[in-house]
Amino acid sequence: MINQTTKLKLAKLQKRYSMLSKGKEKVLREIFLAETPESVYNSNAIENSTLSLENTEKILLQNSVPKELNIREVYEAKNLAKVMEMLLGKKQKLGIDLILHLHKILLHSIDDSIADRFRRGKEWVRIGNHIGANPDFIHNLMSKLVNEYNKENDIYFLDKIAHFHAEFETIHPFCDGNGRIGRVLINQQLMALNLPPIIVPNKGKKMDYYPLFDKYVSTFKYDGFTKNFALLLLESLHKRIAILTSERIIPLNLWAKQHNINGNSAANKAKRQTIPAFRMREKWMISGDFHVN
Repeated sequence: MINQTTKLKLAKLQKRYSMLSKGKEKVLREIFLAETPESVYNSNAIENSTLSLENTEKILLQNSVPKELNIREVYEAKNLAKVMEMLLGKKQKLGIDLILHLHKILLHSIDDSIADRFRRGKEWVRIGNHIGANPDFIHNLMSKLVNEYNKENDIYFLDKIAHFHAEFETIHPFCDGNGRIGRVLINQQLMALNLPPIIVPNKGKKMDYYPLFDKYVSTFKYDGFTKNFALLLLESLHKRIAILTSERIIPLNLWAKQHNINGNSAANKAKRQTIPAFRMREKWMISGDFHVN
């Protein structure tokens, strides 16, 4: 799991974010909508979509669809954006009905025959060398998972989210859309706690994301997900705090030059979140006001 220092750092940033957020619902909504194409691009790319970030932005922001694009991938982008934007509405308690409704939107006009329901009958799935749960037991497994998550207890919130994500993807309850719905649910859980959403990046997935599932299946240990989500949440908090408080946001490499810091060193600090840097359109940025102590 994550250490106490990281927990305290998250708690401090969460408190500051909460204070800054008061009366700023509109701008926070705009931040969410502005980063939706990036979030959609990354989640779909993790599932091997060929759409670029630029194409995703054209589809979602300009309603422009280049002729050469795969029409299924266009629907996947539009539908996933709709699913994500649902999180901006009235907060809903995590439940089976909500999960199925999100899945229905995700697969609308792609494959309605498997939308809004879990796998059943002979609908087995394989993910690499892992076989998803037996279709006969999926509804029971999902009910147990949701009920366990919703229990009032002292388990650290990121541990609960990490366990849910690892178990959800291991069960693989749907015929299609498991990864994308799983990552949407991470943000549903965070936003229900008045925390900002995170973006699980496609870049580095083979080192920082996929291996965590293999570890969970063989050991039932999900601490890697907790650490991963903690870094991404720190980044999301740093981004919003910077937007709400900074005079100017600048590229990290420019900031590094201004402070006589090696560019690679600054990038490594950003990845470890030891400086308040964050990604915008896949480029590391930072508040121009930030000074190293």
